[in-house]
Amino acid sequence: MTQQPTETARSLGLTGAVNARDLGGYRTADGRTLRHGVALRADSLSRLTEDDLLALAEHGLRRVVDLRSLVEVREAGPDRIPGLPTAELTRAELSDTPVTVEPADPAGIALHHLPIFAADFDIYVALRNALADRDAAKQRALLGDGKAAGMMTGLYRWFVTDPVARDRFATVIRLLAAPDGPPLIFHCSAGKDRTGWTAALVLTALGVDRDTVFADYLLTNERSAALIEQIMDSFGTRGLMKEPALLLPVFLAERSYLEAAFAEVDAGWPSFGTFWRDGLGLDDEVLDGLRANLLV
Repeated sequence: MTQQPTETARSLGLTGAVNARDLGGYRTADGRTLRHGVALRADSLSRLTEDDLLALAEHGLRRVVDLRSLVEVREAGPDRIPGLPTAELTRAELSDTPVTVEPADPAGIALHHLPIFAADFDIYVALRNALADRDAAKQRALLGDGKAAGMMTGLYRWFVTDPVARDRFATVIRLLAAPDGPPLIFHCSAGKDRTGWTAALVLTALGVDRDTVFADYLLTNERSAALIEQIMDSFGTRGLMKEPALLLPVFLAERSYLEAAFAEVDAGWPSFGTFWRDGLGLDDEVLDGLRANLLV
């Protein structure tokens, strides 16, 4: 397995986005290395502090890609982005169709809202409903006996089987491959599922070995451990759940989830290259652009 940089070095060090980190430093099968500070992944940017904004500004971002649904953005708040006031993303503009907010200054940061969510696997809504109904029996019926993990596995399979989802993931990759795309940061709410699959697609396309792809995915558990523990304690002390651990499958990155997505790729296409072309609708020009932008 490729040797990993330290967890501390990979983190962007943002207080309000603890799972924000850099894909730079990973090695590819042909001996090249991903550039640092070019492709960044994160959890929600709606809670960034003023110091976080200053730190993020140092990366010289050109684009921010928000993969959250309309419900998530409305309830958690829009991204806080250096130089792009949150007021620019108004409620009227926001929808569950892709929206791009271009900066007034050509050198500024563009915000791309590319919502990826499934009605049958909307984890955010399921979580909200579970907490709204404090009935322990109903919560266990919804999440217990492997149901929460099953919901997550179904979501990852949907990432691959749903054509709209595939198109949204492909759009992120096109932005990363565009001459004026990076530096770019892409994120969802926890920086785990939609963000994790996006990162897995990018790393796989560039020739990073599968063990390293999984290691990057599972790093979420280290970055978010303290936050997850805090949330679990809060659910219990506030009386929202009798068994907060029922939600752990939703909060954790599990190897089996990412395996389910790759299994769907294998089931539907003879190779990853075929999935790249026929599943994601991407061509060699996009792959060449991705390599030119992200590899040294």
